[in-house]
Amino acid sequence: MPGQFDDCVSAIARINVVPTILEVVCRTTGMGFSAVARVTEDRWIACAVRDEISFGLEPGGELRLETTICNEIRQSGKLVVIDHVAEDDEFREHPTPKMYGFQSYISVPIRLPDGRFFGTLCSIDPRPARLKVGDTVTMFKLYADLIAMHLDAQERLSVSETALSDERQDADLREQFIAVLGHDLRNPLAAVRTGVKLLEARGLSHDAAAVASVIDRSAARMSALIDDILDFARARLGPGLPMDPRVVSDLEAVLHDVVNEARTVHPERTIHADIDVPEPLLCDRGRIGQLLANLLLNAVTHGDADGPVEVKASVKDEKFLIEVTNAGQPMTAATRARLFQPFARSDQSRQEGLGLGLYIASETAKAHQGKLDVESSGGQTRFTFSMPASSPMPLSTAG
Repeated sequence: MPGQFDDCVSAIARINVVPTILEVVCRTTGMGFSAVARVTEDRWIACAVRDEISFGLEPGGELRLETTICNEIRQSGKLVVIDHVAEDDEFREHPTPKMYGFQSYISVPIRLPDGRFFGTLCSIDPRPARLKVGDTVTMFKLYADLIAMHLDAQERLSVSETALSDERQDADLREQFIAVLGHDLRNPLAAVRTGVKLLEARGLSHDAAAVASVIDRSAARMSALIDDILDFARARLGPGLPMDPRVVSDLEAVLHDVVNEARTVHPERTIHADIDVPEPLLCDRGRIGQLLANLLLNAVTHGDADGPVEVKASVKDEKFLIEVTNAGQPMTAATRARLFQPFARSDQSRQEGLGLGLYIASETAKAHQGKLDVESSGGQTRFTFSMPASSPMPLSTAG
């Protein structure tokens, strides 16, 4: 509901049908003055007026609240209809008709759909009028409801526009956040890693080389965390994970590279790979590699340290499949329920990172028109990624 009185006048003015309503009211009843009034606990304001009797009130004009019958209607919630003041037992001695010089009067409450009182649709004339017969009261009620519906629609539109404006501001903040992640944080880390490489190239003592190696690994780890947060921001807060779908003929080599890197980083773990992708696939090769890397990291982190990690990739029944299996205690139902949610944590205490890897893997699967499933029972956990091997992935993914 409009708050300030100027807003109320403007709101009624925006309802194009109101002048017609007031004209029809006057023509139908024979009365010379009709108005839509905003009535509150302390003010009576004319929002729209049709004046054929020189009553002297215009939109925005005000009457003293205590001198109006509309104030009583606001308090009681009941309409008032007077055919002839001089013959009306209830109102013949009422001060308002005497003050404003009318003999016929009708005023109907305007209530919004949620029950809030806005004001009245009212009409007066210095001559008596037959208002209590026929459909006059029904007509006033219908018109009052119509005005209320328009006011409610305006209010809803205003709320929606405000929400849209807030959403645009939020979108600007999200874009700034993504820009900070993508530039202001990653670039300094790249400079740190470049500096380490320059120092190593000049030759360092054994102890200094060890420190440089720690710095380089830490910077690489921080860069990976920033990449995860950047992907999360794009997937959850922004336009979606950026995708570069192409026909990839060397996907098998990409997956082997990911497995070999995992073996290098985790030499203490046994990782078996059975990768057979004989045909080209339409996909984002980088994202598919990242998906496997995230699944491998999860398997190494949470799997039984003495058990092998099995990686399988194949094309079967027109589907491209990647399966990563590790030994260990099965996950609880609660863990499985939140597994692909951002910042999810497992039941185990060895969790590293932000808990975004499986979420990003799941979003990558969706972007490829595929899915990522998990089975955990019988002493092992298996993640399975599947996507169509023949149907092209949508080219409308964010880039």
